[in-house]
Amino acid sequence: MLPLSRARRGFSRGQMARRRFFVRWSKRLLPALALALLGLVVFWPEIEGNEDRSRVSFRRMVMPRAEGLRVVNPRYQGIDELNRPFTVTARTGQQPGAERVLDLEEPRADILLSDGAWVYLQARAGRFDRAANHLDLKGDVTIYHDSGVMMLTETAAVETEAGTASGDAPVAAQGSFGTITSDGFRILERGAVVVFTGNAHAVLEGGGR
Repeated sequence: MLPLSRARRGFSRGQMARRRFFVRWSKRLLPALALALLGLVVFWPEIEGNEDRSRVSFRRMVMPRAEGLRVVNPRYQGIDELNRPFTVTARTGQQPGAERVLDLEEPRADILLSDGAWVYLQARAGRFDRAANHLDLKGDVTIYHDSGVMMLTETAAVETEAGTASGDAPVAAQGSFGTITSDGFRILERGAVVVFTGNAHAVLEGGGR
């Protein structure tokens, strides 16, 4: 028999007691330590970011408001009782709720006249009631007539089906006849008649007044 490479050393009674004590308490401490580490892993995000998480939770509780339908480049076409067409377009249109009303950005309207000529209107903003065929314009309102007449004002109300328009803000008109300024205007009979209301002043070509 080959000799043992290392002789087995015996333990004293005191060493055996300490060993048993260590093993007994290790069985109790290790599970408790594991539970403590697991709890720290689970609750650490709450401890570390409690303020931010509370703020996010508050935002999530806020109920969002319903947004109306937003349309890019809307286009609406219609005809009057004599089948004369009119068209309303815009850069964007916002429909609040379920109403048949569009809030328009950079609206434009084309109205065909009885004699085949046309009237073109544009503005910075407007509101179009599709059910009533009523268009309100505001901000740099410009009205072009096929004859070469141009009118500038700040507000105008247009009845697209009837082919009429009116405004009570100061207006300036320019054409081959000269220039006219007044406190308001009325366009009647689909552009055949233009009435300037209040303090009208005309400068005609050739120096006439």
